[in-house]
Amino acid sequence: MEIKTVVSDIDKIKAGAIIVNFFEEMKHLDGDIATVDKALDGAISQLISQGEIKGKLNEITIIHSQGKLPADRVAVAGLGKQPELTQDKVRGAVAETCRQLRQKGVDSVATAAQGAGIAGISLETAVQAVTEGVLLGTYTFRRHITKVAEHGEMKQFLIVTSHKTELSSLEKGCYKGRILAEATNLARDMVNEPANYMTPGHMADTATKLAETHGLEISVLEREQMQELGMGALLGVTQGSRQPPKFIILRYQGSHSAEIDMALVGKGITFDAGGISIKPSEKMEEMKGDMAGGAAVIAAMGALAQLKPKINAMAAIPCAENLPDSKAIKPGDILAAINGKTIEIISTDAEGRLILADALGYANKLGAKLMVDVATLTGACRAALGTVCSGVFGNNQGLVDKTIAAGAEAGELIWQMPMFEQYKEQNKSDVADIKNVGGRYGGAITAAQFLAEFVGDTPWVHLDIAGTSLSDKEQNYLVKGATGVPVRTLVNLALSLAQEEKGR
Repeated sequence: MEIKTVVSDIDKIKAGAIIVNFFEEMKHLDGDIATVDKALDGAISQLISQGEIKGKLNEITIIHSQGKLPADRVAVAGLGKQPELTQDKVRGAVAETCRQLRQKGVDSVATAAQGAGIAGISLETAVQAVTEGVLLGTYTFRRHITKVAEHGEMKQFLIVTSHKTELSSLEKGCYKGRILAEATNLARDMVNEPANYMTPGHMADTATKLAETHGLEISVLEREQMQELGMGALLGVTQGSRQPPKFIILRYQGSHSAEIDMALVGKGITFDAGGISIKPSEKMEEMKGDMAGGAAVIAAMGALAQLKPKINAMAAIPCAENLPDSKAIKPGDILAAINGKTIEIISTDAEGRLILADALGYANKLGAKLMVDVATLTGACRAALGTVCSGVFGNNQGLVDKTIAAGAEAGELIWQMPMFEQYKEQNKSDVADIKNVGGRYGGAITAAQFLAEFVGDTPWVHLDIAGTSLSDKEQNYLVKGATGVPVRTLVNLALSLAQEEKGR
């Protein structure tokens, strides 16, 4: 899709549709909506007086211009109550409106920076939200569908200002919004791919192409190199698969320092059948998405390479399949991780924490100043928080708070879970240093406590996205399938950390 910023009056734009916004309990029309209403001989005012347009959030009314405007249609998008407006509501309203317009065959749309100047939303932030909304909300994954789509794709989206002095802010907001949305959609593409296409090798290929495109350093460790490093936990998980494991390392160098300011670690289980502790068959097809954390980390690194914050970041993505086989690890087996800790296997279906143990240990050995890991780790987290929030766990409250704030800015909600010492008791083993399952209760917490064993004293947070990585319906800028959570959170966090460094 072509997204452009232009200087023009909205009522002079030729397009399939223009979008104007209306607030709940709005007494008088002003700005663009007033201009457009006048051109339509009061059609919008009439619909408001008749109660058809109320301005409720995501209420969309489409009016044909009947040749009174260069645009064929006018979409009036409700933004709810003015004092309660947020950039996330703008993002969602634009997404919903553009999807409806696409269903009607509209392939070119224009809008002003919706929400700019309302409730503290800057022009640049509003444009970023508008850009993210259209790209995230109109996302489709049709790679394996041979039937022609009933409705074509949107080809052009214009963001309009009548003031030339505002053009620079429009361009900045549009640029950032596009990078964040396209990175999110890359992660969605990876997660939506079936496991016979998105193997560990294909994940490495995707990361390699991304690195080549955006100037990231990349190395991919093979099985022999993992053995040399002592990654026994990761290698144990991959024993049941014929697909060779891959350990992807990406580096972004944004400052002259040799330090690693931030390490991102993402779970890359490209299919999880549970191993010997095999899962029930119902919904097992969704386990192709057990690499959502790894996909998010890869995509976030691509975004950082384009936004160029003055920070050094690395990513470690351990990739493997978890399948049952005569060579697969068994309950009762003991594995040794990269830091020498021995792990008793209680369930082979608790494999994500095993591969993350080696990845976190690897990043820790390199001396990363802080670490963030992302994983579809536990059904227990989904049971606790549903599909609305990701769970965050950590050993550093300051970093936890920054992560939650970065998620709030992205509209990716995050809820902090407890990490009390008492939960560690559940992970104690009689025959090894630790066991990989702490029992039925508090499963998301004991999984996080397991990971904490491999980070040492390094500030660290763990994001469990088991409930938020997939959506079963279209809502706001989410579509059915992969969500791309938490790509934008990770990028926002890196940008905020870079700002902190700049201020020192």
